Amino acid sequence: MSIRKSWILSAAGAAGLFAQQGSLGGPVSGYVFDSQAQSLRIVRGIPGASVIGDGVDLGAGVMSAWVAPRQDAALTVSAEGVVRLVRLDGATVADRPVEGMWTPERAVFSPSGMALALVTAGSVQVVKGLPDAPVIAGTVQLPGADRAPLSAAMAAGKKVVRPGGGTLAVSDDGAYLLYESSGSVQLLPVAGSSRKLTDAVPNALLAFAPGGHDAAVIDGHTVALFQDVAGASTVRNLPGIAGGKGAGFSSDGKTLFVAGPAVIAMNVATGDVSEIACNCQPSGLIRMGNSFRLNELGTEPLWLLDASAEPKVMFIPARSAM
Repeated sequence: MSIRKSWILSAAGAAGLFAQQGSLGGPVSGYVFDSQAQSLRIVRGIPGASVIGDGVDLGAGVMSAWVAPRQDAALTVSAEGVVRLVRLDGATVADRPVEGMWTPERAVFSPSGMALALVTAGSVQVVKGLPDAPVIAGTVQLPGADRAPLSAAMAAGKKVVRPGGGTLAVSDDGAYLLYESSGSVQLLPVAGSSRKLTDAVPNALLAFAPGGHDAAVIDGHTVALFQDVAGASTVRNLPGIAGGKGAGFSSDGKTLFVAGPAVIAMNVATGDVSEIACNCQPSGLIRMGNSFRLNELGTEPLWLLDASAEPKVMFIPARSAM
């Protein structure tokens, strides 16, 4: 039997099992935002045998949602622009209000989900202490975010690159941001002065390793592996990976995964690269518990990278109507 057929049979068997047990049965392995239903939906089952379940009861529809890597918290924005930070436990939701928290245009969790960056057009508000004791750590102005020159340039009909649109990563302690803008990656402390970390092509992928300040900058020319960007910032440069859509470290920081035309695993210690078989077209790399999600929920299967000792790509059958 081919690997592809075994995946299909496994997923089909899981779907049948959960249909018999009802939507409330089985373990919860994560959550995924359903933009069509304006809902945060539960992923029930285990890797390789999962189905998309019912929506979490948030009291109202949501226009945007971001889920923490450990699947224990989420940030949601309603159609009215109301932002909520909630603690997740299965189908149970508990608010974790943070006084003064912004409504972001986009949000970025740290690798372990202990910090959260709320990104607007010119600034980033950092929340730390997730999931149970969130507080605002501070606000960082993004490079190129001086609004007066921007307004003047726009009034003159000049083409303006809108600040806040570059790639961004936040460390687990909420103390540092990496931000790509105008051909360079900046290290932005929440407290202190920013500095240029390295040159990079536009939209270079950025990732912090869990639990510390090691980081990676990935583009088509170079994979730059930094040890302690907040300190000595020693760097090792390896061949680049073209066409990357998303990147992230394994939970132990020993492997760097990159999703693009192919799914790549890079051994951080040796630089050895291996390709992981995937009959899919990844659009990103978003941690979902012990796996990484490779695409958004839609009419196609939801593809997951199992980031265990022997990484492999699996899928969850396409969503059904709620």
